[in-house]
Amino acid sequence: MTAFKLRATCAALACTFVLVLSAQAMAGHHEQGPAKQAIVLAAFGTSYPEALDSILNIKAKVEKAYPDTPVRLAFTSNIVRKIWQERQNDAQWQKANPDIPAEVLHVKHPLATIADLQNDGYRNVTVQSLHVFAGEEFHDLITLVGGLRSIRTLKPRHAPFTRLALGRPALGMPGEAHPYTEDIAAGAKALKADVDQAKKMDAALVYMGHGNDFFSTGIYSEMQHAMQETYGYPVFIGCVEGYPDFDAMLAALKASGKKKVLLKPFMIVAGDHASNDMAGDEDDAWKVMLTKAGFKVTTELRGLGSLDAWADLYVNHLKELQAR
Repeated sequence: MTAFKLRATCAALACTFVLVLSAQAMAGHHEQGPAKQAIVLAAFGTSYPEALDSILNIKAKVEKAYPDTPVRLAFTSNIVRKIWQERQNDAQWQKANPDIPAEVLHVKHPLATIADLQNDGYRNVTVQSLHVFAGEEFHDLITLVGGLRSIRTLKPRHAPFTRLALGRPALGMPGEAHPYTEDIAAGAKALKADVDQAKKMDAALVYMGHGNDFFSTGIYSEMQHAMQETYGYPVFIGCVEGYPDFDAMLAALKASGKKKVLLKPFMIVAGDHASNDMAGDEDDAWKVMLTKAGFKVTTELRGLGSLDAWADLYVNHLKELQAR
């Protein structure tokens, strides 16, 4: 994507974000007492039971920060939700996986989750994105929240919400409300333990991000630069889809002079992509391709959400939004 298209995309997102968050919804003076509050955590999701801990770790931290507020999970991925919906009627699968929380087994789209809360009397709802950056899934989330906020009733007191707000992803988003470069800096600091681990191994730190084939993923390059500037150490980020791809990452990795690689997912969960595209045994898995390129590779299947420092990024974004 050209710089012009990137700026245009960012500007469009920024404008949408302002529309979502700037104007306060109809005030509660039409009602008796304050509106009931609730929080929705909107994640891409995962179908891997062993990868759920990353999302549940973030949820636990949010619940600790807001002990008196209901916190609900929602998955934005249609494919992931369909898998969980099929498991709802699979008694054999449930018997083999008895530790799956009911809220995950019956997880819904953010739209349905928000609607359920509104139906139960919650009219002050905050949706906190659990995405890494403002990509395709977050763009659609902005559109969803903006559409719900545009609802106007003949009598203001009948409006479905007194307030409906959306919190930015971990690495921020375009716009003047909060400089995204500050979020990138905070994200880099949250990953200090990964750099320390790589240093002890004398290995380059390589992350696999998801990316997108038709949505700018330049944020990964900015994050890589921030990591290198912060720690003065070879850190590289490549994407399954879009830029920087594996070849671009490999060229930079070779130039670093390192012979060992610590390979981790740059995703909230260590699910399908991490298990197969990154750490799998097929010829196109990153572990295999890096090994063939002459590197000694150590993989770690750990989602970003399992790191307390990364989970705190979402808690902090939520607190900033609630304070407005």
